[in-house]
Order: sequence, then C-alpha cells, then structure tokens
Amino acid sequence: MSERDRYNQKPSKIVMYTASWCPDCKRSKALLDSQGIDYLDIDIGKDNEAYRFVESITRRVRIPTIFFPDGTMMIEPSDSTLASKLEEKKRL
Repeated sequence: MSERDRYNQKPSKIVMYTASWCPDCKRSKALLDSQGIDYLDIDIGKDNEAYRFVESITRRVRIPTIFFPDGTMMIEPSDSTLASKLEEKKRL
C-alpha cells in the first residue's frame, strides 16, 4: 500500500481510522477480520495527523471512520450496514 492511502478519501484499499479504546472500532475490525478483508488500520490515538484528518472530515472525531476505494465513507457503521457494503464490494 502506498503512503498516499493514509490520508486519502479514495484509497486503493479500505482504510479504517480507529482508536484502541473504542468498542465500535473493535466490532468493525472483527467483522472485517472475520471475512478476511484486507484493510489499513490507523490508530488516531497514535497518529496526530490522522486525528486531524478525521476531525476535518467528521467535524468532530467520530470513529470508526472507514474509507473505501470507490470513494464512499462510513462513520460509526452498524455491523449490518458495514456487512452490506462488504457484500456490495464482493459483487463488483
């Protein structure tokens, strides 16, 4: 993965901005992991630039914030919403 994917709203693969303490982040990561989906996990607690990037997009920090290669974004998605998006991606 290129470095340009780190702060890009249209990355080459799924990029998820998370924090180690966030239960919603853990839930979304578990869903991606259970389906064998490759993604870049960026912890905003360890990356100040990532924190500012998410804040600029969400107007306050809301995580997980997930960017997809098709240019779509999800903020704090439910498991069913995220699963639907992953199914859509598999069909393409």
